This record gives sequence, structure tokens and C-alpha cells, in this order.
Amino acid sequence: MSQKHLKEAFISNLNGTSLLEISLGLSLAPLCLLCRGLLLILYYLHYGKPLSSRKYSLLLDFLVLVSPLVFSCTVLSPIIFFMPSIIAAFCAGIFSKIYSQRKHETRVPFRQIVQEFQKTYLDPEYIPAITVFRVYVNVLTSISILAVDFPQYPRRYAKAETYGTGVMDLGVGAYIFGNALVCPEVRQKSYVTQPKFSSLARQFFSIWPLIFLGVGRLLSVKSIEYHEHTSEYGVHWNFFFTLAFVRLAASILLAIFPKNKSWIIAINLAVLYQLILNTTSLKMFILHGSNGRDSRVGFLNANREGLLSLFGYLAIYMASVQVGLCLLKRRNSVKGWIEAARFLLLTALVLFLFLHVSQAHTDPVSRRMANLSYCIWVLAHCLTFFTWFVVTDLTLVFTKLLVKGSSVPCCWNVVKPPITSTKHGTEAVPTGKEGKLAQICLISAINKNQLLFFLLANVMTGTVNILIDTIHSKTASTLCILHLYMFFNCLIMYILHAKNIVLKFW
Repeated sequence: MSQKHLKEAFISNLNGTSLLEISLGLSLAPLCLLCRGLLLILYYLHYGKPLSSRKYSLLLDFLVLVSPLVFSCTVLSPIIFFMPSIIAAFCAGIFSKIYSQRKHETRVPFRQIVQEFQKTYLDPEYIPAITVFRVYVNVLTSISILAVDFPQYPRRYAKAETYGTGVMDLGVGAYIFGNALVCPEVRQKSYVTQPKFSSLARQFFSIWPLIFLGVGRLLSVKSIEYHEHTSEYGVHWNFFFTLAFVRLAASILLAIFPKNKSWIIAINLAVLYQLILNTTSLKMFILHGSNGRDSRVGFLNANREGLLSLFGYLAIYMASVQVGLCLLKRRNSVKGWIEAARFLLLTALVLFLFLHVSQAHTDPVSRRMANLSYCIWVLAHCLTFFTWFVVTDLTLVFTKLLVKGSSVPCCWNVVKPPITSTKHGTEAVPTGKEGKLAQICLISAINKNQLLFFLLANVMTGTVNILIDTIHSKTASTLCILHLYMFFNCLIMYILHAKNIVLKFW
């Protein structure tokens, strides 16, 4: 077999892993974020000032936020079930040290601290969990798209061929979810002063970079005969096209129907699509082509997975719009966000119950078809993942209150209650140093240029695969390559952020 066919066989005919392993794996990112925040607070407690060195800040962020995820999907994957407990224990140790050292200064009872914490007001204009969720989806995707070509990456984490729940299967849906959370319809940009269809025209124009990137990827892959998994999207289709057309279709639907009813549209889309799969020959067509022998003759046959899975991805997008609208309701207290986290977690549990019913009575999860079970699975895991980030942020806010003046980048700012303002009764004023500090961190750096980060990761992945025989790589070489690859991508984003450069021209 040629090198191209070897690599294609290496990532084909896989069946995924268990829902429990994916859930435990996803808990690592929030725990890493918590660990980074606690270390910064501990640093402030010892030195009386925040970590100001950009060089050390980047190094800390990379070693705590990114490196553990690289290890967890390679050499540490056999003990993935123990890793959350290990990191959580480490975080508990840091918190214990912070609390014990703080108690020497003021001996306020713990119960009183908790009561004061629940009454704390947070900046309602910024929800850090949304930013962190979207950034980590990008980071995890960037790690996986290269790591999957190395033997140290477990095959059960890669995309399943037809049915199954691989980590990378979730990544595709999570990317759709994250984009919908901040779409213009959710943020209500330009909708107050402009007609709906005028804003719709703006949306049509805004997707041209995705079409351009999709065409660019298609031409580059075909020209250099790069290995590709045909049953993923088809012969000519790719994820850039999927993202562009889903955004277009969603903008049209949201211009016609009330956006606060997008969850109804999502349910109707997903259920109707599943009914058609079950009652017609559409499922056989997607899996085996028009002749039942995996025909790729004609545009529809060649790209049937990419074209027909649009219905499922559109359902995920519309449901995620509803989640975004729910999250952006004005909540300015810790108590309000605790209730929101409880509601999100309860919703996720209900979705997992529906997932069990759907898999038992319709179809197992299939990313290839983006069927009903896949839509439910993606939404359930994304809500769980997001809720963990909310809980992480609230934990860091609590810890910051123990150490007055400490600050953590990309974490909620504590503000004064509106009632304390003298002249402007509704104005919220930042307390402490948090409102003044503009600390550069890796999360905000990637957030500023997310599409560029994703594109750079794709280009670097292709470059590494062309230059290196990844299939026969040794463990030490694999870890070195993955760390250098991720550090280079992060460093470029960090430099652009430090110079306040945003490469967005559409």
C-alpha cells in the first residue's frame, strides 16, 4: 500500500469509545483552567502582585492549559479515568493552602464567606465560560487533527466510521454549538435598527471566508494527493462548507421565525430528518450510495454525507441559538449563575435520558448521518462541558474573594451592587484591581483570532504529515512533535494578541 492509502486505512473503520470516557476526558479542560487560576491566585498571595511577565505567563498557560491535554490523548490515555481525580486533588491542595494562609489574616467563619459569596455581583456584560468553551473546542480540535495520525493516539478517540461516539465525532458538533452561541442573532447585532432581511444580506456576505477556505482546502488536498477519509464528508465536501451552509440556512430560518422559538425548529428538523432516514431509503443511500456499492458517481453520490448531514448540523445550530439566548439573559449575581448552572446540568441529564431512548428505538449515534441520536448526544455533552466551565469560574471567583486584589485572566469580574452607586443607580463599578488589569493570557489570545488559529492548525497538520512518517513515529518523537506544533500555534496567537492584531477583514 502507498503511504496515502496506509494513512487512510489508519483512520478508517473505527467504532469510537464510551460516553463515560468522553465525559471524563472533557472534565480535564475545566480542571486545567481551575488549576491555572488557583496557581495565579497563590502567586499573588505570596508576592503581592499578579504575574506580569508575558514570557512566564505564556509558559504557565501552555504547560497547564494545553500540555496536559496532549498527554491525556496519547501516553496517559490508558489512565484517563484517574486523571480528573489527580488534577482535582492537586487543585484542592492549592485551594487549601490559599485558604489556610488567608485565615491567618482574618478569621471569618467559612459559612459567612459562602453567604457573602452568594450575594456577590458579577459583571453582566461578559460571560467568560462562553469564551473559554469556544477556545477549548478549538484547542482540543487542533490537538486531535494531528494526533490522530500518530499511533499513540487511541483509535477509539478517532471518528467512528458509521456508528459510534469518538472524541473527534463530538468535536465537529461542538464547533457548530460554539459558533451558534455567539451568532449575530443571539448577540442582537444590527437587529435593533435594521430590518431582518437587511441583516440577512450581511450574513450572506459574512460567510465568504468559509467558502474560500473550503475551496482552498479542496484544491490543496487534491493537488498534493493528501490522505483523506472520504466517508467523513464525501469527495469534494469539507467542514468549511458545512459551517458556511449551516450558518446561511440558520440565518434564513431566524429571519422567518422568532428566534426565541429556535428550539422548536431544532426539534422538528431533527425528528423529521430521523423519520425520513427510518422510513425511506435515504439511510441506505448515505451509507452505500445509489447503487448499494458505495458509488461516488455524480455530485450527490460523491458528497452525500456532507450534503445530507447538513440537516442534523442545522438542528444542532438552531438548538444552540436557544442556549445562547438563555445564557445572555442578564444575570448579575453569583446566585443567579448557580441557578443557571443547575438548570443547564438538569437539561443535559434530560438529554442523556432522551439519548438512551433514541439509541434504543431509532438509531445509535452516527456522525456520518448527523442523525437524531447524534444531535442529542452533541447537545448533552456540550451543555455538560459548558456547565463545568461555569462552575470553574464561580470557584475562581470564590477564591479571589479570599485573596483581595487577586486577578485571573478570562474570569468573571466582581462588581459593586448597583444600589451602592451614588448618582447612577444602575451602574456597576469594578472593585479591586480586576477592572484595571489587562493581563494577556493564552485564552484571550486564541479567542481574538479563532478562525486563524483553526486554519493555522490545519496547515501545520498537513505540513507535518507531508514531512514525517507519522504512522511509525516513536512515543518520544510524537510527544515532541505535538508539543512543538501546539506551542507554535499558540505563540503566533500570543504575539498577535500582544500587538493587538486581529486578522479579520470581512
